[in-house]
This record gives sequence, C-alpha cells and structure tokens, in this order.
Amino acid sequence: MNIIDEIKTSFQKGSMLTKLIYINLAVFVAVKLVQVVLFLFSTGQPGTFFLIDWLAVPANIEGLLSRPWTVFTYMFLHEGFLHILFNILWLFWFGRIFLEYLDENKLLGVYILGGLAGAALYIFAFNVFPVFAQVLPVSRALGASAAVLAVVISISVYVPNYTINLVFIGPVRLKYIAAVMIVLDVISIAGSNAGGHIAHLGGALFGWLFIRQYRKGKDLTRGISILFFKIASLFKPSRKLKVEYRKSRTDYEYHRQKAEKQKRIDDILDKISKSGYDSLSKEEKEILFRVSNKS
Repeated sequence: MNIIDEIKTSFQKGSMLTKLIYINLAVFVAVKLVQVVLFLFSTGQPGTFFLIDWLAVPANIEGLLSRPWTVFTYMFLHEGFLHILFNILWLFWFGRIFLEYLDENKLLGVYILGGLAGAALYIFAFNVFPVFAQVLPVSRALGASAAVLAVVISISVYVPNYTINLVFIGPVRLKYIAAVMIVLDVISIAGSNAGGHIAHLGGALFGWLFIRQYRKGKDLTRGISILFFKIASLFKPSRKLKVEYRKSRTDYEYHRQKAEKQKRIDDILDKISKSGYDSLSKEEKEILFRVSNKS
C-alpha cells in the first residue's frame, strides 16, 4: 500500500476529527501548490494570490454577495504554516476531549456553525463600527480559528473542571484556558488583526450557546449533521444494477411503501443526530447501509 492509499484509508476509517484535520491540510497544500505554479509562470506577484481572494470571506457586503461560498470555505483556508499548525493542534487537543463526551456529528456541527458564526460577527462588526470604514473594501478573513474556538469553548463549558497538563505550567482546568483565550481575543481587537479576533469571538459565542441549548435538550447541530450525512450519501459508490421480476404494484401501494421507507430513514437519521451512530441497532445499521449503497 503506497502513501496515497494509506491516507485514503486513514481518512475513510478515521473519526470526524481526523477528517476535519485532513481537509484543512489538503486545502493548505493544494492552495500552496497552485500558488507555486502561478508564481513560476507569471511575471507579477499579485496574481499568485487570486485563490486566497476567491476563498477568503470578505467583510464588505458587495464582495460577499459575489462570493457567498466564502462563509464556508474560509474556515478551511490558511496562508501561513504556523497559522494552520496552531489551529490543527488546538483542534486535535480539544477535539479529542470533545469526543470523550459528545459524538462526531456534534463535533462537525459545532465546527461548521462556529465558523459561520465567526464569519457573521466579523462581517457585522466591520459594517457597523466606523473604525473599520477605511479597510472595509479590502478586508477579508480566513482560517479555522473561529471554528476551532467554538469546539474549545463548547467542551470547556460542558466539562469546565476537566484538567489537562500544560508544559511549564502543570495541571489546568479547561474553564481557565477558555477564559484566557476569550480575554486575549477581546483585548487584541485594537491590534493589527481585529477581524480575526472578532471572528474568534463569534465562534466562541456559538460554542457557549450550543452547550447552553444542549443542556436544555436542544441540539443546534442536528440539522447540519443530517445535511452532511445526506450529502455524503450522494458520493457513495453505487452497485451494479440488478434486474428483478416482482409482482406489479398499484400506484397507491408504491407510494405508500416509499413513504414508509423514507419515514424509517428519517427516524434513523434523527436518532444519529441525537445519540450518535453507535446508538443504532443492528437492524437500523443494516437499513442505513442498504440505503447508502443503493444504486
């Protein structure tokens, strides 16, 4: 097995945390390779960064309307090596703790919705506060920091007294780490990366809100989990078409049976979003397997 096959196997069999890390790394490498190629075949430096402009989320509304996908793509996009390194490390450390108490669907939901919340607060702040008026037309945000901070804050609020050992410091509870990170982002707004720190706070706010609602029995990530599962099922390899001869059914019987099957699938998806895949019975897993592989 070569390295490409090993990576594919690791991605397919890995947890949602593994998948998120791989996607961030893949986007980083792909963007850098494109920039290298464009740099070698161009005479001007600006042309090498068009891909960043196309994927980063702009603060101005006009730019956002022309590139609406950027509210999603920006949370997987990094320019510098240290930027992606620290984001991946934070995601790995706190993502593992997250998965000790909550399931993979919620991790994905918190990451995505936290990233969207970060983009929303960033865009809102830059269009409301006068101090950003001059840089509004050219300002853009990129990086997984808002999405990662949503994961960090959510698990820190959920198990605030969970203790980890920090180098040179010793045992520290998650609630203190979360508090320090928020304070640092707040006092850094007046610095050179105001947009980034504002986006971080948007992600942190969603992380807090998610746990607040989750404790009341409401899962804010449920819709995201179901949506991504259905999208993923579209890319499942199909089996060869089998010809079977069955007794003809009336239109009424056909639609009735189809509605019953769809209701059964929806119930299973709801169960996954609430309790995770492992909560399914053997029969439910078999039904889901047959549906996802149906030609």
